[in-house]
Amino acid sequence: MTADLKAGDPAPDFDLPTDGGGRASLAGLKGKKLVLYFYPKDDTSGCTSEAKAFTEAGDGFAKAGAMVIGVSKDSVLSHEKFKAKYDLGFALGADVDGKTVEAYGVWVEKSMYGKTYMGVERSTFVIDGHGKLAAIYRKVKAGEHVADVLAAL
Repeated sequence: MTADLKAGDPAPDFDLPTDGGGRASLAGLKGKKLVLYFYPKDDTSGCTSEAKAFTEAGDGFAKAGAMVIGVSKDSVLSHEKFKAKYDLGFALGADVDGKTVEAYGVWVEKSMYGKTYMGVERSTFVIDGHGKLAAIYRKVKAGEHVADVLAAL
């Protein structure tokens, strides 16, 4: 587990199927700035407000020359429904096997109502055009950190 990632480290590689039959990989995005954000579950209240905030800030990310990709362990089909329902303006990567969430250290033990379980910690990683981590935001509040991410670009 590489949960000890810090700014300046090389971003862990990933290659994920996305909604619309596409693929997103670190190698395929070389030379581009990337905002890779991890969220727990499609079509839940916090994840929806975060996705909408990223979509609303889309022009700002485009002006900064950055692509946004949301990642969860949901299936491509689930992502397609979520994206269509809220008209989201960016790709959603399906990390069904959990390799990417583990590589980025966001698959963590969580607790709710006294029960502990494994889940995705809401986190955002800004990756520069050279594949290095430029900024890391962990345990973020849904929808509140998008302006900070934009400012970091």
